[in-house]
Amino acid sequence: MTKPSTEIEFSRFGEKLREQCGILELMDDLGKALTTNPDMRMMGGGNPAAIPQVQQIWRDRARALLEESQEFDRMLVNYDPPAGNPRFLKAVATCLNRDTGWNVHPENVAVTCGGQTAFFFLFNMLAGKFSDGSHRKILLPLTPEYIGYANQGVSQDLFTALPAIIEEGENNTFKYRVDFDNLEITKEIAAICVSRPTNPSGNVLSDTEIARLSDLAKENGIPLIIDNAYGNPFPGAIFTDAQPIWDDHIILTLSLSKLGLPGTRTGIIVASEAITNAISAMTAVVGLANNNIGQTLALPLLESGELIHISNDIIRPFYKKRAEEARQFLDEAFNDSTPYRVHATEGAFFLWLWFPELPISSKELYYRLKQRDVLVVSGEYFFFGLDKPWQHSQECIRVTFSQPMEIVREGIVIIAEEVRKAYRNKIK
Repeated sequence: MTKPSTEIEFSRFGEKLREQCGILELMDDLGKALTTNPDMRMMGGGNPAAIPQVQQIWRDRARALLEESQEFDRMLVNYDPPAGNPRFLKAVATCLNRDTGWNVHPENVAVTCGGQTAFFFLFNMLAGKFSDGSHRKILLPLTPEYIGYANQGVSQDLFTALPAIIEEGENNTFKYRVDFDNLEITKEIAAICVSRPTNPSGNVLSDTEIARLSDLAKENGIPLIIDNAYGNPFPGAIFTDAQPIWDDHIILTLSLSKLGLPGTRTGIIVASEAITNAISAMTAVVGLANNNIGQTLALPLLESGELIHISNDIIRPFYKKRAEEARQFLDEAFNDSTPYRVHATEGAFFLWLWFPELPISSKELYYRLKQRDVLVVSGEYFFFGLDKPWQHSQECIRVTFSQPMEIVREGIVIIAEEVRKAYRNKIK
Protein backbone atom coordinates (compact mmCIF):
# COMPACT_ATOMS: atom_id res chain seq x y z
CA MET A 1 0.00 0.00 0.00
CA THR A 2 1.40 3.37 -1.01
CA LYS A 3 1.86 5.77 1.86
CA PRO A 4 -0.03 9.01 1.16
CA SER A 5 2.15 12.05 0.56
CA THR A 6 2.09 14.70 3.26
CA GLU A 7 3.17 17.40 0.81
CA ILE A 8 0.34 19.80 0.04
CA GLU A 9 -0.20 20.83 -3.55
CA PHE A 10 -1.26 24.45 -3.98
CA SER A 11 -3.33 26.01 -6.73
CA ARG A 12 -1.83 28.61 -9.06
CA PHE A 13 -3.40 31.26 -6.86
CA GLY A 14 -1.89 29.68 -3.75
CA GLU A 15 1.54 29.35 -5.36
CA LYS A 16 1.41 32.96 -6.53
CA LEU A 17 0.66 34.38 -3.10
CA ARG A 18 3.07 32.17 -1.14
CA GLU A 19 6.14 32.77 -3.32
CA GLN A 20 9.13 34.66 -1.93
CA CYS A 21 8.79 38.37 -2.67
CA GLY A 22 9.92 41.76 -1.47
CA ILE A 23 6.91 42.63 0.67
CA LEU A 24 7.05 39.22 2.39
CA GLU A 25 10.76 39.66 3.13
CA LEU A 26 10.15 43.20 4.40
CA MET A 27 7.30 42.26 6.76
CA ASP A 28 9.04 39.07 7.92
CA ASP A 29 12.19 41.03 8.75
CA LEU A 30 10.12 43.63 10.53
CA GLY A 31 8.17 41.17 12.63
CA LYS A 32 11.15 39.03 13.59
CA ALA A 33 13.29 42.01 14.51
CA LEU A 34 10.60 43.47 16.73
CA THR A 35 10.12 40.19 18.60
CA THR A 36 13.55 38.50 18.60
CA ASN A 37 16.21 41.15 18.00
CA PRO A 38 15.64 44.37 19.92
CA ASP A 39 19.06 45.64 18.81
CA MET A 40 18.09 45.68 15.13
CA ARG A 41 17.96 49.18 13.67
CA MET A 42 14.61 49.16 11.85
CA MET A 43 15.27 51.37 8.85
CA GLY A 44 13.39 49.44 6.22
CA GLY A 45 9.65 49.37 6.99
CA GLY A 46 6.99 52.01 6.52
CA ASN A 47 5.91 52.19 10.16
CA PRO A 48 4.96 55.70 11.22
CA ALA A 49 6.86 57.31 14.06
CA ALA A 50 5.27 57.38 17.49
CA ILE A 51 4.72 61.16 17.51
CA PRO A 52 4.01 62.02 21.17
CA GLN A 53 1.22 64.56 20.51
CA VAL A 54 -0.51 62.25 18.05
CA GLN A 55 -0.23 59.17 20.25
CA GLN A 56 -1.73 61.17 23.11
CA ILE A 57 -4.69 62.04 20.92
CA TRP A 58 -5.33 58.34 20.23
CA ARG A 59 -4.92 57.49 23.91
CA ASP A 60 -7.48 60.17 24.79
CA ARG A 61 -9.88 58.82 22.18
CA ALA A 62 -9.47 55.26 23.48
CA ARG A 63 -10.08 56.48 27.04
CA ALA A 64 -13.22 58.33 25.92
CA LEU A 65 -14.52 55.21 24.21
CA LEU A 66 -14.04 53.17 27.37
CA GLU A 67 -16.15 55.73 29.21
CA GLU A 68 -18.82 55.61 26.49
CA SER A 69 -19.83 52.02 27.11
CA GLN A 70 -22.49 51.94 24.39
CA GLU A 71 -20.11 53.15 21.69
CA PHE A 72 -17.33 50.86 22.94
CA ASP A 73 -19.63 47.84 22.84
CA ARG A 74 -20.89 48.75 19.37
CA MET A 75 -17.28 48.98 18.11
CA LEU A 76 -16.39 45.49 19.36
CA VAL A 77 -19.65 43.57 19.06
CA ASN A 78 -21.32 44.78 15.84
CA TYR A 79 -20.57 44.18 12.18
CA ASP A 80 -20.59 47.32 10.07
CA PRO A 81 -21.86 47.21 6.47
CA PRO A 82 -19.16 45.95 4.05
CA ALA A 83 -18.51 49.45 2.69
CA GLY A 84 -17.83 50.77 6.18
CA ASN A 85 -19.67 52.52 8.99
CA PRO A 86 -22.22 54.88 7.34
CA ARG A 87 -21.38 57.71 9.74
CA PHE A 88 -17.67 57.26 8.99
CA LEU A 89 -18.29 57.29 5.22
CA LYS A 90 -20.26 60.52 5.56
CA ALA A 91 -17.53 62.05 7.75
CA VAL A 92 -14.82 61.21 5.18
CA ALA A 93 -16.89 62.77 2.38
CA THR A 94 -17.65 65.88 4.43
CA CYS A 95 -14.02 66.28 5.49
CA LEU A 96 -12.75 66.02 1.90
CA ASN A 97 -15.37 68.41 0.57
CA ARG A 98 -14.68 70.94 3.31
CA ASP A 99 -10.91 70.83 2.77
CA THR A 100 -10.71 70.51 -1.02
CA GLY A 101 -13.96 71.85 -2.43
CA TRP A 102 -14.79 68.51 -4.08
CA ASN A 103 -18.28 67.06 -4.41
CA VAL A 104 -17.77 63.65 -2.78
CA HIS A 105 -20.81 61.76 -1.49
CA PRO A 106 -20.79 58.96 1.11
CA GLU A 107 -21.58 56.57 -1.74
CA ASN A 108 -18.19 57.50 -3.25
CA VAL A 109 -16.36 56.17 -0.17
CA ALA A 110 -15.56 52.59 0.81
CA VAL A 111 -13.42 51.20 3.63
CA THR A 112 -11.03 48.26 3.27
CA CYS A 113 -8.91 46.27 5.69
CA GLY A 114 -5.87 48.47 5.08
CA GLY A 115 -4.49 50.05 1.93
CA GLN A 116 -2.79 46.82 0.87
CA THR A 117 -6.15 45.10 0.64
CA ALA A 118 -7.56 48.06 -1.29
CA PHE A 119 -4.96 47.61 -4.01
CA PHE A 120 -5.40 43.84 -4.14
CA PHE A 121 -9.08 44.42 -4.84
CA LEU A 122 -8.53 47.28 -7.30
CA PHE A 123 -5.76 45.69 -9.37
CA ASN A 124 -7.50 42.35 -9.76
CA MET A 125 -10.87 43.95 -10.38
CA LEU A 126 -9.58 46.18 -13.17
CA ALA A 127 -6.79 44.12 -14.77
CA GLY A 128 -5.87 40.53 -15.57
CA LYS A 129 -7.77 38.03 -17.70
CA PHE A 130 -11.15 39.04 -19.13
CA SER A 131 -14.06 36.92 -20.36
CA ASP A 132 -13.27 37.78 -24.00
CA GLY A 133 -9.82 36.22 -23.62
CA SER A 134 -7.94 39.51 -23.44
CA HIS A 135 -5.37 40.35 -20.79
CA ARG A 136 -5.13 43.88 -19.45
CA LYS A 137 -2.47 45.50 -17.26
CA ILE A 138 -1.88 48.26 -14.75
CA LEU A 139 0.46 50.95 -16.07
CA LEU A 140 3.02 52.41 -13.68
CA PRO A 141 4.10 55.59 -15.50
CA LEU A 142 7.00 56.16 -13.14
CA THR A 143 9.17 53.48 -11.64
CA PRO A 144 10.54 52.79 -8.99
CA GLU A 145 7.12 52.27 -7.41
CA TYR A 146 5.72 50.77 -4.20
CA ILE A 147 7.05 47.31 -3.32
CA GLY A 148 3.65 46.17 -2.03
CA TYR A 149 2.01 46.27 -5.47
CA ALA A 150 4.43 43.87 -7.14
CA ASN A 151 2.96 40.49 -6.19
CA GLN A 152 -0.72 41.37 -5.87
CA GLY A 153 -1.86 40.10 -9.24
CA VAL A 154 -3.89 36.88 -9.19
CA SER A 155 -2.78 36.43 -12.80
CA GLN A 156 0.79 36.77 -13.98
CA ASP A 157 2.22 39.79 -15.78
CA LEU A 158 -0.21 42.31 -14.26
CA PHE A 159 2.05 45.38 -14.53
CA THR A 160 3.84 47.33 -17.19
CA ALA A 161 6.15 50.12 -16.08
CA LEU A 162 8.07 53.03 -17.54
CA PRO A 163 11.52 53.93 -16.18
CA ALA A 164 11.65 57.39 -14.69
CA ILE A 165 13.73 60.19 -16.16
CA ILE A 166 16.53 61.02 -13.71
CA GLU A 167 17.28 64.71 -13.19
CA GLU A 168 20.47 65.28 -11.21
CA GLY A 169 20.54 68.37 -9.00
CA GLU A 170 22.87 70.16 -6.63
CA ASN A 171 24.32 68.81 -3.38
CA ASN A 172 24.17 65.14 -4.44
CA THR A 173 20.43 65.21 -5.09
CA PHE A 174 18.37 63.86 -7.96
CA LYS A 175 14.69 63.67 -8.88
CA TYR A 176 12.51 61.33 -10.93
CA ARG A 177 10.21 62.68 -13.65
CA VAL A 178 7.55 60.95 -15.76
CA ASP A 179 8.86 60.25 -19.26
CA PHE A 180 5.79 61.49 -21.15
CA ASP A 181 7.57 61.28 -24.50
CA ASN A 182 7.67 57.49 -24.15
CA LEU A 183 4.38 57.03 -22.31
CA GLU A 184 1.91 55.12 -24.46
CA ILE A 185 -1.63 54.11 -23.53
CA THR A 186 -2.44 50.97 -25.50
CA LYS A 187 -5.61 48.86 -25.49
CA GLU A 188 -4.06 46.49 -22.97
CA ILE A 189 -3.86 49.22 -20.30
CA ALA A 190 -6.67 48.89 -17.77
CA ALA A 191 -5.64 51.70 -15.42
CA ILE A 192 -2.79 54.06 -14.57
CA CYS A 193 -1.43 53.93 -11.01
CA VAL A 194 0.90 56.26 -9.09
CA SER A 195 1.72 56.85 -5.44
CA ARG A 196 1.96 60.50 -4.34
CA PRO A 197 4.28 60.99 -2.46
CA THR A 198 5.96 58.09 -4.22
CA ASN A 199 6.99 55.19 -2.09
CA PRO A 200 10.01 54.53 -2.08
CA SER A 201 11.61 57.74 -3.33
CA GLY A 202 9.66 60.47 -1.55
CA ASN A 203 9.06 62.00 -4.98
CA VAL A 204 5.91 64.11 -5.35
CA LEU A 205 4.55 64.20 -8.86
CA SER A 206 3.86 67.82 -9.74
CA ASP A 207 0.34 69.15 -10.29
CA THR A 208 1.22 69.37 -13.99
CA GLU A 209 2.32 65.72 -14.15
CA ILE A 210 -0.81 64.56 -12.32
CA ALA A 211 -3.03 66.69 -14.60
CA ARG A 212 -1.43 65.16 -17.70
CA LEU A 213 -1.90 61.64 -16.35
CA SER A 214 -5.50 62.45 -15.46
CA ASP A 215 -6.19 63.76 -18.96
CA LEU A 216 -4.60 60.68 -20.54
CA ALA A 217 -6.70 58.38 -18.36
CA LYS A 218 -9.91 60.25 -19.12
CA GLU A 219 -9.21 60.37 -22.87
CA ASN A 220 -8.68 56.61 -22.90
CA GLY A 221 -11.65 55.78 -20.69
CA ILE A 222 -9.58 54.22 -17.89
CA PRO A 223 -9.13 55.08 -14.21
CA LEU A 224 -6.20 56.96 -12.72
CA ILE A 225 -5.41 55.41 -9.33
CA ILE A 226 -3.62 57.72 -6.89
CA ASP A 227 -2.17 56.09 -3.76
CA ASN A 228 -2.38 58.87 -1.20
CA ALA A 229 -1.15 56.92 1.84
CA TYR A 230 1.25 59.73 2.83
CA GLY A 231 -0.34 62.70 1.10
CA ASN A 232 -2.87 65.51 1.43
CA PRO A 233 -5.26 66.27 3.00
CA PHE A 234 -4.35 63.54 5.51
CA PRO A 235 -1.96 62.31 6.86
CA GLY A 236 -0.10 65.27 5.30
CA ALA A 237 3.45 63.84 5.26
CA ILE A 238 4.23 65.96 2.23
CA PHE A 239 6.68 68.87 2.16
CA THR A 240 5.96 70.61 -1.15
CA ASP A 241 2.98 72.29 -2.76
CA ALA A 242 0.76 69.61 -4.25
CA GLN A 243 -2.97 69.98 -4.76
CA PRO A 244 -5.09 66.89 -4.11
CA ILE A 245 -7.17 65.88 -7.12
CA TRP A 246 -10.28 63.77 -7.59
CA ASP A 247 -12.86 63.19 -10.32
CA ASP A 248 -15.20 60.42 -11.43
CA HIS A 249 -12.40 58.66 -13.33
CA ILE A 250 -9.93 58.99 -10.44
CA ILE A 251 -9.63 56.37 -7.71
CA LEU A 252 -8.05 57.96 -4.64
CA THR A 253 -6.88 55.82 -1.75
CA LEU A 254 -6.18 57.08 1.76
CA SER A 255 -5.22 55.37 4.98
CA LEU A 256 -5.30 55.83 8.74
CA SER A 257 -1.96 54.01 9.09
CA LYS A 258 0.34 57.00 8.71
CA LEU A 259 -1.75 58.90 11.24
CA GLY A 260 -0.29 56.53 13.82
CA LEU A 261 -2.90 53.78 13.45
CA PRO A 262 -1.29 51.06 11.28
CA GLY A 263 -2.51 48.35 13.64
CA THR A 264 -6.16 49.19 12.95
CA ARG A 265 -5.78 48.29 9.23
CA THR A 266 -8.11 50.97 7.87
CA GLY A 267 -7.87 51.84 4.19
CA ILE A 268 -10.20 54.26 2.41
CA ILE A 269 -11.17 54.35 -1.28
CA VAL A 270 -12.75 57.43 -2.87
CA ALA A 271 -14.12 56.62 -6.31
CA SER A 272 -17.21 56.36 -8.50
CA GLU A 273 -20.13 54.39 -7.10
CA ALA A 274 -19.44 51.56 -9.55
CA ILE A 275 -16.01 51.10 -7.95
CA THR A 276 -17.08 51.50 -4.32
CA ASN A 277 -20.01 49.10 -4.81
CA ALA A 278 -17.65 46.50 -6.23
CA ILE A 279 -15.20 47.02 -3.35
CA SER A 280 -18.04 46.59 -0.86
CA ALA A 281 -19.06 43.32 -2.49
CA MET A 282 -15.48 42.03 -2.43
CA THR A 283 -15.15 42.92 1.24
CA ALA A 284 -18.33 41.00 2.04
CA VAL A 285 -17.06 37.91 0.22
CA VAL A 286 -13.50 37.97 1.57
CA GLY A 287 -14.00 39.26 5.11
CA LEU A 288 -17.69 40.01 5.78
CA ALA A 289 -16.91 43.47 7.16
CA ASN A 290 -14.00 45.74 8.06
CA ASN A 291 -12.21 46.52 11.29
CA ASN A 292 -14.35 48.93 13.34
CA ILE A 293 -11.63 50.24 15.63
CA GLY A 294 -9.86 52.70 13.33
CA GLN A 295 -13.12 54.11 12.03
CA THR A 296 -14.46 54.60 15.55
CA LEU A 297 -11.26 56.23 16.84
CA ALA A 298 -10.98 58.68 13.94
CA LEU A 299 -14.67 59.49 13.47
CA PRO A 300 -15.09 62.58 15.70
CA LEU A 301 -11.77 64.00 14.48
CA LEU A 302 -12.99 63.74 10.89
CA GLU A 303 -16.34 65.29 11.76
CA SER A 304 -14.79 68.24 13.59
CA GLY A 305 -11.99 68.83 11.10
CA GLU A 306 -9.36 68.22 13.78
CA LEU A 307 -7.78 65.47 11.68
CA ILE A 308 -6.72 68.07 9.11
CA HIS A 309 -5.22 70.21 11.87
CA ILE A 310 -3.30 67.20 13.19
CA SER A 311 -1.98 66.51 9.68
CA ASN A 312 -1.01 70.09 8.85
CA ASP A 313 0.28 71.30 12.20
CA ILE A 314 1.77 68.21 13.84
CA ILE A 315 2.48 65.40 11.38
CA ARG A 316 3.84 67.43 8.46
CA PRO A 317 6.30 69.56 10.52
CA PHE A 318 7.45 66.47 12.42
CA TYR A 319 8.43 64.51 9.31
CA LYS A 320 9.82 67.53 7.50
CA LYS A 321 12.21 68.13 10.39
CA ARG A 322 13.09 64.42 10.48
CA ALA A 323 13.87 64.51 6.75
CA GLU A 324 16.17 67.51 7.18
CA GLU A 325 18.00 65.90 10.11
CA ALA A 326 18.39 62.58 8.27
CA ARG A 327 19.81 64.41 5.26
CA GLN A 328 22.32 66.14 7.52
CA PHE A 329 23.37 62.77 8.97
CA LEU A 330 23.82 61.51 5.42
CA ASP A 331 26.09 64.38 4.43
CA GLU A 332 28.17 63.89 7.57
CA ALA A 333 28.51 60.12 7.03
CA PHE A 334 29.47 60.44 3.34
CA ASN A 335 31.98 63.21 3.94
CA ASP A 336 34.63 61.85 1.56
CA SER A 337 34.67 60.99 -2.12
CA THR A 338 32.35 57.98 -1.82
CA PRO A 339 29.73 58.52 -4.54
CA TYR A 340 26.13 58.80 -3.42
CA ARG A 341 22.92 60.53 -4.45
CA VAL A 342 19.72 61.08 -2.49
CA HIS A 343 16.35 61.70 -4.06
CA ALA A 344 14.77 65.06 -3.29
CA THR A 345 12.74 64.27 -0.16
CA GLU A 346 9.39 65.86 -0.92
CA GLY A 347 7.23 63.64 1.27
CA ALA A 348 6.74 60.31 3.09
CA PHE A 349 9.18 58.75 5.60
CA PHE A 350 12.11 57.70 3.43
CA LEU A 351 15.53 58.52 2.08
CA TRP A 352 15.99 56.92 -1.34
CA LEU A 353 19.72 56.45 -1.82
CA TRP A 354 21.44 55.88 -5.13
CA PHE A 355 25.05 54.69 -5.34
CA PRO A 356 26.12 55.09 -9.01
CA GLU A 357 28.06 52.08 -10.35
CA LEU A 358 27.83 50.32 -6.99
CA PRO A 359 30.21 47.32 -7.24
CA ILE A 360 27.77 45.01 -5.43
CA SER A 361 24.03 44.59 -5.92
CA SER A 362 21.54 46.36 -3.66
CA LYS A 363 20.49 42.90 -2.43
CA GLU A 364 24.06 42.11 -1.39
CA LEU A 365 24.27 45.48 0.36
CA TYR A 366 21.02 44.62 2.17
CA TYR A 367 22.53 41.34 3.45
CA ARG A 368 25.74 43.02 4.58
CA LEU A 369 23.82 45.67 6.48
CA LYS A 370 21.52 43.08 8.05
CA GLN A 371 24.62 41.33 9.45
CA ARG A 372 25.40 44.62 11.19
CA ASP A 373 21.90 45.02 12.64
CA VAL A 374 20.69 47.57 10.10
CA LEU A 375 17.55 46.70 8.14
CA VAL A 376 16.94 48.59 4.89
CA VAL A 377 15.02 47.57 1.76
CA SER A 378 16.88 46.50 -1.35
CA GLY A 379 16.01 48.77 -4.26
CA GLU A 380 15.53 46.04 -6.86
CA TYR A 381 12.10 45.15 -5.47
CA PHE A 382 10.70 48.53 -6.54
CA PHE A 383 11.45 48.13 -10.25
CA PHE A 384 8.85 45.55 -11.32
CA GLY A 385 6.96 45.70 -14.60
CA LEU A 386 9.91 46.84 -16.74
CA ASP A 387 10.38 45.15 -20.12
CA LYS A 388 14.18 45.08 -19.78
CA PRO A 389 16.75 45.27 -16.95
CA TRP A 390 17.83 48.67 -15.63
CA GLN A 391 21.20 48.84 -13.84
CA HIS A 392 19.90 51.72 -11.72
CA SER A 393 17.63 49.23 -9.92
CA GLN A 394 20.70 47.46 -8.48
CA GLU A 395 22.18 50.67 -7.08
CA CYS A 396 19.44 51.95 -4.74
CA ILE A 397 18.14 51.29 -1.23
CA ARG A 398 15.22 52.65 0.79
CA VAL A 399 15.92 53.94 4.31
CA THR A 400 13.26 55.15 6.72
CA PHE A 401 13.75 58.06 9.11
CA SER A 402 10.64 57.37 11.22
CA GLN A 403 12.69 55.60 13.89
CA PRO A 404 14.28 57.55 16.80
CA MET A 405 16.96 59.82 15.40
CA GLU A 406 19.84 58.21 17.31
CA ILE A 407 18.98 54.94 15.53
CA VAL A 408 18.74 56.75 12.18
CA ARG A 409 22.15 58.34 12.73
CA GLU A 410 23.77 55.03 13.72
CA GLY A 411 22.20 53.27 10.76
CA ILE A 412 23.35 55.88 8.24
CA VAL A 413 26.91 55.72 9.58
CA ILE A 414 26.94 51.94 9.11
CA ILE A 415 25.43 52.25 5.62
CA ALA A 416 28.19 54.69 4.68
CA GLU A 417 30.85 52.32 6.03
CA GLU A 418 29.55 49.36 4.02
CA VAL A 419 29.13 51.35 0.81
CA ARG A 420 32.61 52.84 1.21
CA LYS A 421 34.02 49.34 1.75
CA ALA A 422 32.33 48.08 -1.44
CA TYR A 423 33.80 50.86 -3.57
CA ARG A 424 37.27 50.47 -2.04
CA ASN A 425 37.28 46.71 -2.67
CA LYS A 426 36.49 47.41 -6.31
CA ILE A 427 39.49 49.74 -6.61
CA LYS A 428 41.79 47.12 -5.07
